Amino acid sequence: MSRRTLACTAAVIAILAAGTACQPTKTTGSSGSTATATATATTSSSDSTTAAPKAVPNFVGMGLQSAQDTAQSAGFYTLKSHDALGRGRHQILDRDWKVCSQNVKAGSSASTDTELDFGAVKLAETCPAHDQAPPSAAGGTMPDFHGKSVKVARDALDSSTSITVKDVSGQDRMVLVESNWQVCSQKPAAGAKLAGQPVELDAVKFGENCP
Repeated sequence: MSRRTLACTAAVIAILAAGTACQPTKTTGSSGSTATATATATTSSSDSTTAAPKAVPNFVGMGLQSAQDTAQSAGFYTLKSHDALGRGRHQILDRDWKVCSQNVKAGSSASTDTELDFGAVKLAETCPAHDQAPPSAAGGTMPDFHGKSVKVARDALDSSTSITVKDVSGQDRMVLVESNWQVCSQKPAAGAKLAGQPVELDAVKFGENCP
């Protein structure tokens, strides 16, 4: 082999060696460390943003809209409300309702991600001594619906239940807005075992007397 050929061969080998040396190497360990560091940073960031406890204001007596605004000003944003009279009505226009109760005691300390639930009635109504908790048919037993709204009764029963509602005021009216009607009597009776049988409810409007 000539000197010229040997020189060219040596030059090619040198170039290839240099190219190989410049190639990046796999850094599985380094990648794993980066992922761990990122996770650690995320965890640290999450810990640092944990909601701090704050004093819960007294909302009772406020209009529902004012109570919600006050809660948000204090840092509480997870809010809900319910019909304190147990009629199952929705608080569509908050300014028409007032707060009768709150699920977290006023003055107590709570995390700002705590859900605040306001028991409310309409402005012209009187707050009940206690919230009227909705009945439940859990366990397959017929609840006592007497004095409850037809809507609450329907919500408590399985959605597949056949329900008949009758106006027993003597006026033979159609029961259209069920939250405006109260149950006077029921069949099956309270405490009976529910096994898919139809349910009959006799009702009058709230403010009327049951026969």
